[in-house]
This record gives sequence, structure tokens and C-alpha cells, in this order.
Amino acid sequence: MYDFLFQYYPYSAGQLETWHPAPHEALEDSAPARERFNAPVYVAANGVIQRDLRAVSHDARTKLSGVREMLLATRERAPNFGCFGMHEWAMVYRGHDIRHAHIAPLRLPQHDVDALVESRPVACSHFDAFRFFAPDAKPLNRLPLAYATRYDREQPGCIHANMDLYRWAYGAMPWIGSDLLFACFLLASDLRVLDMEAGPYDLRELGFEPVRIETAEGRDEYQQRQQVLADRAALLRDELIDSLGECC
Repeated sequence: MYDFLFQYYPYSAGQLETWHPAPHEALEDSAPARERFNAPVYVAANGVIQRDLRAVSHDARTKLSGVREMLLATRERAPNFGCFGMHEWAMVYRGHDIRHAHIAPLRLPQHDVDALVESRPVACSHFDAFRFFAPDAKPLNRLPLAYATRYDREQPGCIHANMDLYRWAYGAMPWIGSDLLFACFLLASDLRVLDMEAGPYDLRELGFEPVRIETAEGRDEYQQRQQVLADRAALLRDELIDSLGECC
């Protein structure tokens, strides 16, 4: 369940736990503080230690500015709460690459998994989820997705787009501070739980009850939880946009 957050996202637990102040915070100058918070990222002057934004390279500013523009565009799009997590089912369509079979079996027989994929609208807007679809499932997706235009379909209801706020946050460290980074990590953790509980794998032995999206009740539950998490993501997206605007 949680290993994914350190495998798909190449940011170690040690990096996550290395604390940096928020952009508006200053540290009291001291020898121990200077040893930890030093040049080129930090500068000491007038009894305090603060970030030195002059240390952000041109390439880093360009990259962070591009991330900010993508987040702004995502924020402006209408959210879609009708996908019901079908991407995980599309990945194992017709028995293709059942990645977690050594840990957890499929919750339904393969023919029922296939029937569900064929009976429900598949409307994945996130390229990094879509690219793992079974080959036979890709033509079933209602949205055309391609690597070159992978961010053009990002929308604020998507659990993977919201999970990726963690990616954009750690990519902006240390300039945005650890409080925002860790809030994005906690959101990604909760989104991961929903993603897998609504998926085709039976995780009950690991303590995770299924969200049975093959039923109307399960789809309602998924949608309600997705909305709550999207509301959290919206606040973090706004904060990340503001923080990136200060450093790029």
C-alpha cells in the first residue's frame, strides 16, 4: 500500500524527514543552525538565517515556473468525479500484468473484472495511470492521452493528479518548506489508500476494506471520498502555486 509512495516517487524517507522552514520563516542565527542551514540555500544576516532566493538557478526557476503554470491550468479545469477508479481495473484487463498477485489476489474472478471494464465508461485523464493499462483496455478509454500532451488533461478531481502534488512539492524543495511538503505527502497517502481499496485486489488481509465500485453503493462511496480528498488537494494546490510564485 505505502511502498508505492517511495517507489513511484523517488524521494527517500530520509529526504522527507529533513526539515526546512517555510518561506516566510526565519531561524535564529547560531553556530549549530549555520552548520545545518548553510550556503548556498541559506544566508545568515542580522541575527537570522533565511533562504537566499538568489541561489535558485536559472534552470531551476524555469522548471519551477513550468510546474506552476501546469498547476494553474489544472486548477482552472472542471473536476471530474465520474472515473470511479476504473484505471486499476483496466490495468489487469484480460489478465494482463497482475502486478500485486504475489501479495493479494483479485477480489473478483477475471471474467467479472473484464465484464466490469467493458460495462463501465473508462475516462482516465492521467497519462501515468493510462500508460499502465492493458493493451486491450487502452482503446476503451474515452479520453485521448499521449506523453507529449500528458498535462493537458490534468483536472482537479483526479486522484493521481492530486497525488502528484507531492511530486511537485518535493521537486521544489527546499524552497517551499517541509510543512507544505509533508501535507502533500499525507494527502498522497490517503489518496493511495482510496486508489487501492477501490481497485481489483483483495486487501482485506492487510486491513483494507474494499470500495466495491462494481455496485452503485460503492461508486457513491468512492465519489464522496474522492470529493473530500479533492477539496484538500485544492487548498494545497493553491498554497503550492503561491509558494512557487515566490521562488520562481
